[in-house]
Amino acid sequence: MSLQQEIIAKLGVKPSIDPEQEIRRRVDFLKDYVKKAGASGLLIAISGGIDSAVAAGLCKRATDELSQESGREYITLGVFQPYGEQVDISHSYEVADAFQLTHRMETNIQEAVDEIALEVEHGLKSIGMSRHVNRGVKGNIKARTRMVAQYALAGELNLLVVGTDHASEAITGFYTKWGDGAVDITPLSTLNKHQVRQLAAVLGVPASVQEKAPTAGLWEGQTDEDELGIKYDDNSAYLEGREVAPKVRELLEKQYLKTEHKRTTIPGI
Repeated sequence: MSLQQEIIAKLGVKPSIDPEQEIRRRVDFLKDYVKKAGASGLLIAISGGIDSAVAAGLCKRATDELSQESGREYITLGVFQPYGEQVDISHSYEVADAFQLTHRMETNIQEAVDEIALEVEHGLKSIGMSRHVNRGVKGNIKARTRMVAQYALAGELNLLVVGTDHASEAITGFYTKWGDGAVDITPLSTLNKHQVRQLAAVLGVPASVQEKAPTAGLWEGQTDEDELGIKYDDNSAYLEGREVAPKVRELLEKQYLKTEHKRTTIPGI
């Protein structure tokens, strides 16, 4: 078995999908988990990108069906989490409108992130290192602060925190991992980026969102493809078992092996 075949098997990606069937399967998965957990619904952070938009659509279908079937209210809470001014936040609101999310809120993380960064800098100064935290570290502070806010809300409202991670992120280690606070449930996990786009078209994700360049919002102008040097089209082709350029294969497999620790549970002894 080649490394490519091993990776595909481990991540559970199919070479092709029926989007309608996958939507039904994933909505049922969410419903079942909510009931087993005794939760009151789902929380999804809506960044304005396609992954969170698809997850939001699945969540809303799941909680609507649960409400109708049980006679009690289950909710999907959409949370917008800008750092200061977010130029594309209108896309987040478009997604919420498209799926008729009646429960939505905005939690701006800028003050919290800046305070954490400042405390880190004070700590560094105390051991003789006077410097600002670097761009990558501050980007990760943003990601982790967003998770803190999500879990605070979820705890108050008895909700499960939904992740947007999928196989095209897992292969590169570019997803919400344990050190970021993790999430409760990931309904997109065995899909690649191409397949997420297929679900988006069926669910009715706004065209403006479907056309955006994927970004984790770690800093202004950051995109996943530029940071990793790998196009999502190539990433998806690899995960579907197709031939890709040798350089692409090398980059993907190197990134996969380098980030194996991020796909395993917390190690112990």
